[in-house]
Amino acid sequence: MSVVLLLCLILLAGGFEAEALSYDYRASVECLAHPEKPLYNGGIIQNPELNDGLQGWTAFGDAIIEHRESLGNKFVVAHSRKQPHDSVSQKIYLRKGLHYTLSAWIRSTEENVAVTALVITSKAYKFGGAIYAHSNCWSMLKGGLIADTTEEAHLYFESNNTCVEIWIDNVSLQPFTEKQWMSHQRQSIEKARKRKVAIQAVDEQGNSLSNASISVTLNRGGFPFGCSINKNILNNKGYQDWFASRFTVTAFENEMKWYTNEYEQGKDNYYEADGMLQFAKSHNIDVRGHNIIWDDPKYQPKFVYSLPQNQLYPAVYKRVNSVVQRYKGQVIGWDVVNENLHFSYFENKLGNDFTPKIFTQVHDIDPQTTLFLNEYNTIEDSRDGASSPPKYNQKIKEIQNYNKNIPLGIGLEAHFPNGSPNLPYMRASIDALAATGFPVWITEIDVESQNNQVWYYEQVLREAHSHPNVKGIVTWTGWNPQGCYKMCLVDNNFKNLPAGDVVDKLLREWGNRKVTLTTNQNGFFETSLFHGDYELEITHPTKKNYTLTHKVQVHSKDEFKKTRQFIQLSI
Repeated sequence: MSVVLLLCLILLAGGFEAEALSYDYRASVECLAHPEKPLYNGGIIQNPELNDGLQGWTAFGDAIIEHRESLGNKFVVAHSRKQPHDSVSQKIYLRKGLHYTLSAWIRSTEENVAVTALVITSKAYKFGGAIYAHSNCWSMLKGGLIADTTEEAHLYFESNNTCVEIWIDNVSLQPFTEKQWMSHQRQSIEKARKRKVAIQAVDEQGNSLSNASISVTLNRGGFPFGCSINKNILNNKGYQDWFASRFTVTAFENEMKWYTNEYEQGKDNYYEADGMLQFAKSHNIDVRGHNIIWDDPKYQPKFVYSLPQNQLYPAVYKRVNSVVQRYKGQVIGWDVVNENLHFSYFENKLGNDFTPKIFTQVHDIDPQTTLFLNEYNTIEDSRDGASSPPKYNQKIKEIQNYNKNIPLGIGLEAHFPNGSPNLPYMRASIDALAATGFPVWITEIDVESQNNQVWYYEQVLREAHSHPNVKGIVTWTGWNPQGCYKMCLVDNNFKNLPAGDVVDKLLREWGNRKVTLTTNQNGFFETSLFHGDYELEITHPTKKNYTLTHKVQVHSKDEFKKTRQFIQLSI
């Protein structure tokens, strides 16, 4: 009886997670004539499609709200607005610790109007997400938040442009527990990062070999995961060994930047960058080219500040040509005009089309390499509107409109500030950016020094790795004997600090460990393996003191959409 009861409990526990509501990664960057249906059927939102008049919806502030219909579509409108917060609202009930994913379809009576979704509690205003609304079509806002308290609250929408009407439709607010959120991560990893593999062992005549022992070792993971480095690695064997044993991609902290490569005008210096690139090549480590131009006025070569306008562009042109010609075909991506959503040093001096011009120049020199926008606070700090996902997508369109042939990439620095990371906002923001169809990379991830720094670091790494549209991660944790940027993985003897333990733990979880399995009576075993290059060692009781080694690659689903990969090994 106890065995039967135990079995039933296991089945019920397993079935509960299997039936948990899945996360919907869909987002839209298109402005549509008709809004799409609300995600999760609206979640906890009452009357999400406005099919029942204004039931559940009330005016917020001094706005007047109306229920309208156009071409069969029903929605709510807030007009006669005098303050930014004058709009439409719905009362909601938050539960502390729940992760809420938010979406809505927004329209306005003028073009390119910034509209923000907020939740007001008794203690704070919580940012939910933002979008740029248009007058002749509907735009999708997607965001999220974590509840700090259990209480009644209000979801509402605001815009600083008080002259416009705000139209709202198909709103959704879906809560998930932390356990469900983690189950989404596991489900996504199984689907996006791993593949089911069937391995069969046979003898020389092709007969199945049961009880064959097969040890599986990942030599190189298929998902690029790495860490920044600096010139300290050039003559430090301990640093080199520690780094090369873990990472498959890197970016140089300062050694490929203009102020390093041309400290004095006309005198190029690529000594450190050349040496670091050679180190990376010798260990099969990919390099992101960081960066060509930096738009922040604080980080220019000193000679640049005194150049008149007629000499500035030739100096920029020479810089771009110098570094890109030198390393073309040797880096997997270029950060072209770094952080130019926050800064505009060169645009102010050389015109608003400076950025797309430089992207085009780089593409002409190195046409096969992905060219990245690289920005901070796009996924990590929702309070910074300068680089929000809608702003980021606007910049992408600007470059595309100038030159549609450029292979663009989305670079998200992910320097997380003080406080618990807003994982729902992070995930939804990546959803919105990935809807462009361009590859998304997390390029400089770290967390501000605080009591829970290491735990938050693990949280954001797990969230980034599990997102199906993230194509690679670089952490901004390069070692320096004088101290790292915001967090260090190792001490000066290259012994792990707590953050380094997190990295090693995750690498083991993501496949970097030896697994030994035994074939069944038909010579098979099936398992799920992370994408990557593997070494398989096969032994069998009938082949004493004999081990056969095979190298195999587990890759993502092939062009025939097969979910299982078959490998046959002969011993």
